[in-house]
Amino acid sequence: MLANKPYLTQANVQAILDAANAHAAENNWAVTIAVCDDGGHMLGMIRRDGCAPVSAYIAQEKARTAAMGKRESRVYEEIINNGRTSFLSAPHIQGMLEGGVNIDVNGFTIGAVGVSGVKSSEDASTAKAGIAAII
Repeated sequence: MLANKPYLTQANVQAILDAANAHAAENNWAVTIAVCDDGGHMLGMIRRDGCAPVSAYIAQEKARTAAMGKRESRVYEEIINNGRTSFLSAPHIQGMLEGGVNIDVNGFTIGAVGVSGVKSSEDASTAKAGIAAII
């Protein structure tokens, strides 16, 4: 018997982007917001006016890291900051900074949101505001 698994629809992705963008606008934050599926494939992105171009890359990598690791990207930052620097060699994980938040539905990570452009805690709060639109 196969398990049924929830997934992100395009409508979900748009709702996440809209809510995260509204949160960023409310705080006057120039950020990039990226949404990916559980395999780290990009489904949608917004780069707000005034945001540094490099943030587009960082937001995507934070989202990928959170999705593939099934946990917030800050966990990896904490591991490294606590002395396990060899974790920097982990394959396919490049966004090991706070700001990537996995989307958990009924025990399944169905994707993630990555945000970059302001303080890491503010990036994470923006991602969580987006996720709240569908959870």
